[in-house]
Amino acid sequence: MLTKLLDWLSSMRLTVWCLCAAMILVFVGTLAQVEHGLYRAQKEYFQSFIVFSSLTVHFFGKKFILPVILPGGYLIGGILVLNLLFSQFRAGNIVPRKIGLYLVHGGLILLLLGQLITDMFQRETHMRLVEGHASNYSESAFYHELAIIDSSHPEHDTVIAIPEQLLATRSHVSHPALPFTLHIRKYFPNSRLANREPNDTSEPPATQGFGTTLAVREVPLATRSDEKNLPSAIIEFSGEGAPKGTWLVSTLMNQPQTFTHAGKEWKLLFRPVRVYKPFSIELIKFTHEKYPGTEIPKNFASRVRVINHQTGENREVLIYMNNPLRYGGQTFYQGSYDPNDPRVSILQVVRNPGWLTPYIACLLVGLGLTLHFMLTLFNFTRAQRNGGAQ
Repeated sequence: MLTKLLDWLSSMRLTVWCLCAAMILVFVGTLAQVEHGLYRAQKEYFQSFIVFSSLTVHFFGKKFILPVILPGGYLIGGILVLNLLFSQFRAGNIVPRKIGLYLVHGGLILLLLGQLITDMFQRETHMRLVEGHASNYSESAFYHELAIIDSSHPEHDTVIAIPEQLLATRSHVSHPALPFTLHIRKYFPNSRLANREPNDTSEPPATQGFGTTLAVREVPLATRSDEKNLPSAIIEFSGEGAPKGTWLVSTLMNQPQTFTHAGKEWKLLFRPVRVYKPFSIELIKFTHEKYPGTEIPKNFASRVRVINHQTGENREVLIYMNNPLRYGGQTFYQGSYDPNDPRVSILQVVRNPGWLTPYIACLLVGLGLTLHFMLTLFNFTRAQRNGGAQ
Protein backbone atom coordinates (compact mmCIF):
# COMPACT_ATOMS: atom_id res chain seq x y z
CA MET A 1 0.00 0.00 0.00
CA LEU A 2 2.78 2.43 0.96
CA THR A 3 4.73 1.55 -2.16
CA LYS A 4 1.71 2.30 -4.35
CA LEU A 5 1.22 5.63 -2.61
CA LEU A 6 4.87 6.56 -3.15
CA ASP A 7 4.68 5.44 -6.79
CA TRP A 8 1.64 7.66 -7.28
CA LEU A 9 3.25 10.64 -5.56
CA SER A 10 6.39 10.32 -7.69
CA SER A 11 4.63 9.61 -11.01
CA MET A 12 4.76 11.80 -14.09
CA ARG A 13 1.01 11.30 -14.42
CA LEU A 14 0.45 13.22 -11.19
CA THR A 15 2.66 16.03 -12.52
CA VAL A 16 0.55 16.28 -15.67
CA TRP A 17 -2.68 16.27 -13.65
CA CYS A 18 -1.41 19.05 -11.42
CA LEU A 19 -0.31 21.18 -14.37
CA CYS A 20 -3.70 20.66 -16.09
CA ALA A 21 -5.51 21.57 -12.85
CA ALA A 22 -3.34 24.68 -12.54
CA MET A 23 -4.21 25.73 -16.09
CA ILE A 24 -7.95 25.32 -15.41
CA LEU A 25 -7.61 27.20 -12.13
CA VAL A 26 -5.80 30.11 -13.80
CA PHE A 27 -8.42 30.24 -16.59
CA VAL A 28 -11.46 30.18 -14.27
CA GLY A 29 -9.77 32.46 -11.72
CA THR A 30 -9.05 35.00 -14.45
CA LEU A 31 -12.72 34.95 -15.50
CA ALA A 32 -13.75 35.37 -11.86
CA GLN A 33 -11.69 38.57 -11.60
CA VAL A 34 -14.23 40.29 -13.86
CA GLU A 35 -17.09 39.47 -11.48
CA HIS A 36 -15.42 39.38 -8.08
CA GLY A 37 -12.48 41.72 -8.57
CA LEU A 38 -8.75 41.01 -8.45
CA TYR A 39 -8.34 40.85 -4.67
CA ARG A 40 -11.27 38.53 -3.95
CA ALA A 41 -10.43 36.26 -6.89
CA GLN A 42 -6.86 35.91 -5.62
CA LYS A 43 -8.11 34.97 -2.16
CA GLU A 44 -10.74 32.51 -3.34
CA TYR A 45 -8.89 30.80 -6.17
CA PHE A 46 -5.14 31.08 -5.68
CA GLN A 47 -4.72 31.49 -1.91
CA SER A 48 -6.97 28.61 -0.83
CA PHE A 49 -6.95 24.82 -0.69
CA ILE A 50 -10.43 24.26 -2.12
CA VAL A 51 -12.43 26.73 -4.21
CA PHE A 52 -16.12 27.00 -3.37
CA SER A 53 -17.47 29.84 -5.47
CA SER A 54 -19.79 30.70 -8.33
CA LEU A 55 -19.41 32.21 -11.75
CA THR A 56 -22.02 34.16 -13.71
CA VAL A 57 -22.17 33.24 -17.40
CA HIS A 58 -24.25 35.00 -20.04
CA PHE A 59 -25.38 32.69 -22.85
CA PHE A 60 -27.80 33.68 -25.62
CA GLY A 61 -29.06 36.62 -23.61
CA LYS A 62 -29.68 34.57 -20.47
CA LYS A 63 -27.77 34.63 -17.25
CA PHE A 64 -26.58 31.41 -15.62
CA ILE A 65 -24.90 31.11 -12.24
CA LEU A 66 -22.53 28.15 -12.29
CA PRO A 67 -21.15 26.64 -9.07
CA VAL A 68 -17.36 26.40 -9.03
CA ILE A 69 -15.63 23.68 -7.01
CA LEU A 70 -11.94 23.31 -7.81
CA PRO A 71 -8.67 22.48 -6.06
CA GLY A 72 -7.17 25.78 -4.90
CA GLY A 73 -3.72 27.12 -5.56
CA TYR A 74 -2.31 25.97 -2.20
CA LEU A 75 -3.50 22.38 -2.75
CA ILE A 76 -2.12 22.14 -6.30
CA GLY A 77 1.17 23.73 -5.24
CA GLY A 78 1.47 21.44 -2.21
CA ILE A 79 0.93 18.30 -4.30
CA LEU A 80 3.46 19.53 -6.86
CA VAL A 81 6.06 20.01 -4.11
CA LEU A 82 5.49 16.43 -2.88
CA ASN A 83 5.61 15.17 -6.46
CA LEU A 84 8.95 16.89 -7.08
CA LEU A 85 10.37 15.61 -3.78
CA PHE A 86 9.41 11.98 -4.24
CA SER A 87 10.26 11.86 -7.95
CA GLN A 88 13.88 12.86 -7.32
CA PHE A 89 14.74 12.22 -3.70
CA ARG A 90 13.04 8.88 -3.08
CA ALA A 91 15.20 6.41 -1.16
CA GLY A 92 17.20 4.18 -3.48
CA ASN A 93 16.84 6.58 -6.38
CA ILE A 94 19.64 8.94 -5.46
CA VAL A 95 22.77 8.69 -7.61
CA PRO A 96 25.66 11.20 -7.91
CA ARG A 97 25.32 11.62 -11.70
CA LYS A 98 21.90 13.23 -11.19
CA ILE A 99 23.15 16.03 -8.96
CA GLY A 100 22.26 18.58 -11.63
CA LEU A 101 18.66 17.37 -11.76
CA TYR A 102 18.48 17.41 -7.96
CA LEU A 103 19.54 21.05 -7.95
CA VAL A 104 16.97 21.90 -10.64
CA HIS A 105 14.16 20.23 -8.70
CA GLY A 106 15.38 21.76 -5.45
CA GLY A 107 15.20 25.19 -7.09
CA LEU A 108 11.65 24.54 -8.30
CA ILE A 109 10.59 23.40 -4.82
CA LEU A 110 12.16 26.51 -3.29
CA LEU A 111 10.34 28.66 -5.85
CA LEU A 112 6.96 27.13 -4.85
CA LEU A 113 7.70 27.40 -1.13
CA GLY A 114 8.85 31.00 -1.59
CA GLN A 115 5.56 31.86 -3.27
CA LEU A 116 3.69 30.26 -0.36
CA ILE A 117 5.72 32.35 2.13
CA THR A 118 5.00 35.47 0.09
CA ASP A 119 1.26 34.75 -0.02
CA MET A 120 1.02 34.09 3.70
CA PHE A 121 3.38 36.68 5.15
CA GLN A 122 3.75 39.52 2.65
CA ARG A 123 2.25 42.78 3.87
CA GLU A 124 1.64 45.61 1.44
CA THR A 125 0.74 49.09 2.66
CA HIS A 126 1.03 52.69 1.49
CA MET A 127 2.68 55.70 3.06
CA ARG A 128 1.31 59.11 2.15
CA LEU A 129 3.87 61.88 2.56
CA VAL A 130 3.54 65.64 2.20
CA GLU A 131 6.58 67.79 1.49
CA GLY A 132 8.08 69.05 4.73
CA HIS A 133 6.29 66.47 6.88
CA ALA A 134 7.37 63.12 8.35
CA SER A 135 5.39 59.96 9.03
CA ASN A 136 6.08 56.83 11.08
CA TYR A 137 3.24 54.65 9.80
CA SER A 138 1.83 53.23 6.59
CA GLU A 139 -1.76 52.26 5.83
CA SER A 140 -3.42 49.21 4.33
CA ALA A 141 -5.30 49.56 1.05
CA PHE A 142 -7.75 46.75 1.87
CA TYR A 143 -8.27 46.51 5.62
CA HIS A 144 -9.86 49.04 7.97
CA GLU A 145 -10.21 49.53 11.70
CA LEU A 146 -12.34 51.61 14.00
CA ALA A 147 -9.95 53.60 16.18
CA ILE A 148 -11.34 54.69 19.55
CA ILE A 149 -8.81 57.15 20.91
CA ASP A 150 -8.42 58.32 24.50
CA SER A 151 -6.82 61.74 23.98
CA SER A 152 -7.00 62.92 27.59
CA HIS A 153 -3.28 62.45 28.29
CA PRO A 154 -1.26 65.59 27.39
CA GLU A 155 1.73 63.66 25.99
CA HIS A 156 0.27 60.66 24.20
CA ASP A 157 -2.94 59.03 22.98
CA THR A 158 -4.24 55.60 23.90
CA VAL A 159 -5.71 53.91 20.81
CA ILE A 160 -8.00 50.88 20.83
CA ALA A 161 -8.30 49.61 17.25
CA ILE A 162 -11.25 47.37 16.41
CA PRO A 163 -10.77 45.43 13.13
CA GLU A 164 -13.42 45.89 10.47
CA GLN A 165 -14.09 42.15 10.50
CA LEU A 166 -15.48 42.42 14.03
CA LEU A 167 -17.80 45.23 12.99
CA ALA A 168 -19.02 43.06 10.11
CA THR A 169 -19.60 39.87 12.09
CA ARG A 170 -20.48 40.84 15.66
CA SER A 171 -23.39 42.64 17.25
CA HIS A 172 -21.29 44.14 20.05
CA VAL A 173 -17.62 44.56 20.98
CA SER A 174 -16.05 45.15 24.37
CA HIS A 175 -12.42 45.67 25.38
CA PRO A 176 -10.74 45.86 28.81
CA ALA A 177 -9.39 49.32 27.98
CA LEU A 178 -12.82 50.65 27.04
CA PRO A 179 -15.18 51.83 29.81
CA PHE A 180 -18.19 51.11 27.59
CA THR A 181 -19.50 48.48 25.19
CA LEU A 182 -19.78 49.13 21.49
CA HIS A 183 -22.92 47.92 19.69
CA ILE A 184 -22.99 47.62 15.91
CA ARG A 185 -26.47 48.53 14.67
CA LYS A 186 -25.69 48.36 10.97
CA TYR A 187 -22.66 47.67 8.82
CA PHE A 188 -22.13 48.72 5.18
CA PRO A 189 -19.27 46.81 3.42
CA ASN A 190 -19.13 49.51 0.74
CA SER A 191 -20.90 52.83 1.00
CA ARG A 192 -21.21 56.40 -0.15
CA LEU A 193 -22.03 59.49 1.86
CA ALA A 194 -23.90 62.62 0.85
CA ASN A 195 -25.11 65.74 2.58
CA ARG A 196 -28.76 65.62 3.59
CA GLU A 197 -31.07 67.83 1.59
CA PRO A 198 -32.72 70.69 3.54
CA ASN A 199 -36.19 69.29 2.75
CA ASP A 200 -35.26 65.69 3.55
CA THR A 201 -37.83 64.47 6.10
CA SER A 202 -36.40 60.97 6.54
CA GLU A 203 -34.57 59.93 9.68
CA PRO A 204 -30.83 60.69 9.62
CA PRO A 205 -28.55 57.63 9.92
CA ALA A 206 -27.35 58.75 13.37
CA THR A 207 -28.47 61.03 16.16
CA GLN A 208 -24.98 62.19 17.19
CA GLY A 209 -21.90 63.49 15.41
CA PHE A 210 -21.47 63.98 11.67
CA GLY A 211 -24.21 61.45 10.92
CA THR A 212 -26.94 63.95 11.80
CA THR A 213 -26.23 65.93 8.64
CA LEU A 214 -25.34 63.08 6.28
CA ALA A 215 -27.07 60.33 4.33
CA VAL A 216 -25.43 56.95 3.88
CA ARG A 217 -26.06 54.60 1.00
CA GLU A 218 -24.85 51.02 0.54
CA VAL A 219 -23.33 50.25 -2.87
CA PRO A 220 -22.14 46.97 -4.45
CA LEU A 221 -18.71 45.68 -3.54
CA ALA A 222 -15.88 46.99 -5.70
CA THR A 223 -14.65 44.57 -8.38
CA ARG A 224 -12.26 46.71 -10.42
CA SER A 225 -8.60 46.82 -9.46
CA ASP A 226 -8.64 50.65 -9.38
CA GLU A 227 -11.56 50.73 -6.92
CA LYS A 228 -11.75 49.85 -3.26
CA ASN A 229 -14.49 49.29 -0.71
CA LEU A 230 -15.28 52.17 1.64
CA PRO A 231 -17.17 50.69 4.60
CA SER A 232 -19.37 52.54 7.07
CA ALA A 233 -21.23 51.51 10.21
CA ILE A 234 -23.81 52.82 12.63
CA ILE A 235 -22.80 52.20 16.22
CA GLU A 236 -24.11 52.84 19.72
CA PHE A 237 -22.54 52.76 23.18
CA SER A 238 -23.81 51.23 26.39
CA GLY A 239 -22.54 51.21 29.94
CA GLU A 240 -22.43 53.57 32.87
CA GLY A 241 -22.11 57.13 31.65
CA ALA A 242 -21.80 56.02 28.01
CA PRO A 243 -22.63 58.64 25.36
CA LYS A 244 -26.23 58.52 24.25
CA GLY A 245 -27.56 58.08 20.75
CA THR A 246 -26.22 56.50 17.60
CA TRP A 247 -23.08 57.43 15.64
CA LEU A 248 -22.25 57.07 11.96
CA VAL A 249 -18.62 56.09 11.38
CA SER A 250 -17.22 55.86 7.87
CA THR A 251 -13.90 55.55 6.09
CA LEU A 252 -15.11 58.47 3.97
CA MET A 253 -14.73 60.78 6.97
CA ASN A 254 -11.24 62.20 7.26
CA GLN A 255 -11.81 63.94 10.58
CA PRO A 256 -12.47 62.18 13.91
CA GLN A 257 -15.67 62.65 15.87
CA THR A 258 -15.36 63.51 19.56
CA PHE A 259 -17.35 62.81 22.69
CA THR A 260 -16.78 62.99 26.43
CA HIS A 261 -17.02 60.16 28.92
CA ALA A 262 -16.24 60.47 32.65
CA GLY A 263 -14.39 63.72 32.07
CA LYS A 264 -12.17 62.27 29.31
CA GLU A 265 -12.23 63.25 25.69
CA TRP A 266 -12.54 60.38 23.20
CA LYS A 267 -12.25 60.35 19.42
CA LEU A 268 -13.83 58.05 16.84
CA LEU A 269 -12.21 57.42 13.47
CA PHE A 270 -12.93 54.62 10.96
CA ARG A 271 -9.67 54.47 9.00
CA PRO A 272 -7.32 52.15 7.07
CA VAL A 273 -5.32 49.78 9.29
CA ARG A 274 -2.09 51.49 10.32
CA VAL A 275 1.30 49.78 10.57
CA TYR A 276 3.61 51.78 12.83
CA LYS A 277 7.38 51.75 12.39
CA PRO A 278 10.27 52.41 14.79
CA PHE A 279 11.57 55.14 12.47
CA SER A 280 10.21 58.08 10.49
CA ILE A 281 10.46 59.13 6.88
CA GLU A 282 10.29 62.80 5.95
CA LEU A 283 9.53 63.92 2.42
CA ILE A 284 11.98 66.66 1.42
CA LYS A 285 11.06 67.06 -2.25
CA PHE A 286 8.70 65.27 -4.63
CA THR A 287 9.35 65.46 -8.37
CA HIS A 288 6.66 64.51 -10.85
CA GLU A 289 7.71 64.96 -14.48
CA LYS A 290 5.42 64.44 -17.47
CA TYR A 291 6.08 64.18 -21.17
CA PRO A 292 5.57 67.62 -22.74
CA GLY A 293 1.98 68.31 -23.78
CA THR A 294 0.62 65.13 -22.20
CA GLU A 295 -0.46 63.79 -18.82
CA ILE A 296 1.73 60.70 -19.27
CA PRO A 297 4.16 60.36 -16.33
CA LYS A 298 7.82 60.50 -17.27
CA ASN A 299 9.48 60.26 -13.91
CA PHE A 300 8.54 60.14 -10.23
CA ALA A 301 11.13 60.77 -7.55
CA SER A 302 10.95 61.40 -3.81
CA ARG A 303 13.91 62.75 -1.88
CA VAL A 304 13.30 61.60 1.67
CA ARG A 305 15.08 61.69 4.99
CA VAL A 306 15.24 58.51 7.10
CA ILE A 307 15.18 59.37 10.82
CA ASN A 308 15.81 56.62 13.34
CA HIS A 309 16.22 57.86 16.91
CA GLN A 310 17.16 54.37 18.17
CA THR A 311 20.24 54.13 15.96
CA GLY A 312 20.89 57.87 15.54
CA GLU A 313 20.49 57.51 11.79
CA ASN A 314 19.60 60.63 9.81
CA ARG A 315 20.29 60.46 6.10
CA GLU A 316 18.82 61.47 2.78
CA VAL A 317 17.73 58.92 0.17
CA LEU A 318 16.40 59.40 -3.36
CA ILE A 319 13.57 56.99 -4.23
CA TYR A 320 12.50 56.71 -7.84
CA MET A 321 11.06 54.14 -10.19
CA ASN A 322 13.01 50.84 -10.03
CA ASN A 323 15.20 52.29 -7.28
CA PRO A 324 13.39 51.57 -4.00
CA LEU A 325 14.62 52.12 -0.47
CA ARG A 326 15.21 48.91 1.50
CA TYR A 327 15.18 49.65 5.19
CA GLY A 328 14.08 47.90 8.37
CA GLY A 329 13.08 44.70 6.54
CA GLN A 330 10.74 46.69 4.28
CA THR A 331 10.97 48.01 0.74
CA PHE A 332 9.71 51.50 -0.10
CA TYR A 333 8.79 51.89 -3.76
CA GLN A 334 7.76 55.09 -5.51
CA GLY A 335 4.10 54.13 -5.83
CA SER A 336 1.84 56.99 -6.80
CA TYR A 337 0.94 60.63 -6.27
CA ASP A 338 -2.03 62.83 -5.49
CA PRO A 339 -3.34 64.43 -8.72
CA ASN A 340 -4.89 67.22 -6.63
CA ASP A 341 -1.81 68.08 -4.59
CA PRO A 342 1.65 68.25 -6.24
CA ARG A 343 3.32 68.19 -2.82
CA VAL A 344 2.12 64.66 -2.04
CA SER A 345 4.05 61.48 -2.76
CA ILE A 346 2.64 58.00 -2.06
CA LEU A 347 5.15 55.24 -1.33
CA GLN A 348 4.27 51.57 -1.62
CA VAL A 349 5.64 49.76 1.43
CA VAL A 350 6.20 46.02 1.09
CA ARG A 351 7.35 43.62 3.77
CA ASN A 352 8.09 40.23 2.22
CA PRO A 353 10.13 37.71 4.26
CA GLY A 354 10.47 35.49 1.18
CA TRP A 355 11.76 38.08 -1.28
CA LEU A 356 15.14 36.35 -1.66
CA THR A 357 13.76 32.90 -2.49
CA PRO A 358 13.14 33.55 -6.24
CA TYR A 359 16.76 34.69 -6.69
CA ILE A 360 18.16 31.66 -4.83
CA ALA A 361 15.80 29.33 -6.71
CA CYS A 362 16.89 30.72 -10.08
CA LEU A 363 20.55 30.29 -9.11
CA LEU A 364 19.91 26.67 -8.12
CA VAL A 365 18.06 25.94 -11.36
CA GLY A 366 20.77 27.61 -13.45
CA LEU A 367 23.55 25.80 -11.60
CA GLY A 368 21.69 22.50 -11.87
CA LEU A 369 21.14 22.84 -15.62
CA THR A 370 24.81 23.74 -16.14
CA LEU A 371 26.01 20.79 -14.06
CA HIS A 372 23.64 18.39 -15.78
CA PHE A 373 24.78 19.59 -19.21
CA MET A 374 28.45 19.34 -18.28
CA LEU A 375 28.11 15.84 -16.78
CA THR A 376 26.12 14.62 -19.77
CA LEU A 377 28.71 16.07 -22.15
CA PHE A 378 31.54 14.54 -20.14
CA ASN A 379 29.94 11.08 -20.11
CA PHE A 380 29.15 11.31 -23.81
CA THR A 381 32.72 12.33 -24.66
CA ARG A 382 34.15 9.55 -22.52
CA ALA A 383 31.87 6.99 -24.13
CA GLN A 384 32.90 8.18 -27.58
CA ARG A 385 36.56 7.98 -26.64
CA ASN A 386 36.22 4.50 -25.19
CA GLY A 387 34.28 3.35 -28.26
CA GLY A 388 36.99 4.72 -30.55
CA ALA A 389 39.72 3.00 -28.56
CA GLN A 390 37.97 -0.39 -28.93
